[in-house]
Amino acid sequence: MQLSLASLLGLAALVSAHGLVQKPAARTPGDATGAACGKTMETFYQIDNTSYPEALLRANPKGLTDGYDAKKCNLWLCRGYQFADNAAHVQAYKPGDVVDMEVWIRIPHKGYANVSVVDTATNSVVGTPLLVWKDNYAASANPPKDQTQFSVTVPQLGGKCTTPGACVIQWYWLGQGQTYESCIDFTVPAATPAIRGRTPK
Repeated sequence: MQLSLASLLGLAALVSAHGLVQKPAARTPGDATGAACGKTMETFYQIDNTSYPEALLRANPKGLTDGYDAKKCNLWLCRGYQFADNAAHVQAYKPGDVVDMEVWIRIPHKGYANVSVVDTATNSVVGTPLLVWKDNYAASANPPKDQTQFSVTVPQLGGKCTTPGACVIQWYWLGQGQTYESCIDFTVPAATPAIRGRTPK
């Protein structure tokens, strides 16, 4: 039995921590997400885009039965949000570019967090995380500024991330069993081989 919109709203109001990336533009649920993950999931996150997969699964203990396709919708990669819903907001970066980020912590909850480049085909971190907060992220009612407004530097990516949708910069926050992810779609150009010229005589 699927929960009513009112029930979903009530559950969204009861969860104990919330957050998302506000800048740069991150993935949000839309038609492509609904087609891959089902309308229940899309509606849940449209009601509260700062919620988290564990709350979605608790709200639907019998499973996501209205169109959810596990092969297309990985709830643990960008919360299942699909690239097509963010295709108009792909950022073009180069290695060495500094990316300013803003995070909204709506309800603080002490935990671990990082920012990483993630390969979306394998849901794996490319290289090492760009930033890490080990165990004290969002622990207070007013988190320190460096937890909500910070910058990361785009690394050398060895030829990866040249195609839109292949990679994201992912903000990841795990607070007491609650997983938050926001994903920024981006590309970097393929490296241009150096042209060797002759040394003038």
